[in-house]
Amino acid sequence: MLTIGEFSRLTHLSVRTLRRYHEAALLEPAVVDETTGYRYYGVDQIPTAQVIHRLRELDVPLSDVQRILRTPDPGVRAALVTDHLRRLEDALDRTRAAVVSLRRLLRPDPAPIDVELRAEPARTVAAVEAVVGHRDMATWFAGAMAELEAAVGAAVTGPPGGIYDNALFEQERGHALVYLPTAAPPRTGRVHPTVLPAAELAVTTHVGEHDGIEVTYGELGTWVVENAMSVAGPVREVYVVGPRDTSDPAAWRTEIGWPVFRVT
Repeated sequence: MLTIGEFSRLTHLSVRTLRRYHEAALLEPAVVDETTGYRYYGVDQIPTAQVIHRLRELDVPLSDVQRILRTPDPGVRAALVTDHLRRLEDALDRTRAAVVSLRRLLRPDPAPIDVELRAEPARTVAAVEAVVGHRDMATWFAGAMAELEAAVGAAVTGPPGGIYDNALFEQERGHALVYLPTAAPPRTGRVHPTVLPAAELAVTTHVGEHDGIEVTYGELGTWVVENAMSVAGPVREVYVVGPRDTSDPAAWRTEIGWPVFRVT
């Protein structure tokens, strides 16, 4: 038997933590002296304590730690750990995106953006569209684009793009449409032909992955206010170079088109 202090040193779990885990029925001592209340642990409990220590370092909730330890099914244990790791990865992605944006925002002398006033003609494309919540956008986009690519195949005639209603930004839920240009848009599943209306746009290019694209939006919006008259209408994006073209995010290029009246 090991005293709680000895067990603490062997497992790198503090005495206070071991007491808390006992109270939570997460890691109970092998023996508790009825007279003194002293806790004693067996050497066979060391691996379990080490597993708990690592899981808690990953911020796995105590309730999930209990489920992982108590389930006899290795598949269930693996699934619980995998779900938590996925949540950690999502949190890391959000942190990285925030860091990218802050670095751009805190530059002492940001470079001016290049903006082109462009008249886009009306054209018919293959599209998938829906009303989408802002938080669901990435998942919806990936599924819609995969369906478009499967339907259009080699008949694609240009880079993909998207049109996003103002409500998607203002109310966190709105109409979104993604498309692929093709000479003969098919109609299958969610994919259908649709006409992109003609538009006058102020266009700039966001360099790199989408982390930090809101900074480019802000810079373009500033330019529009200072140089043109913004009009009601959805924002457009064209994915000139993206994951389908190269695995190097630094090479990705996204055109952002802001609806405007031309100033003459």
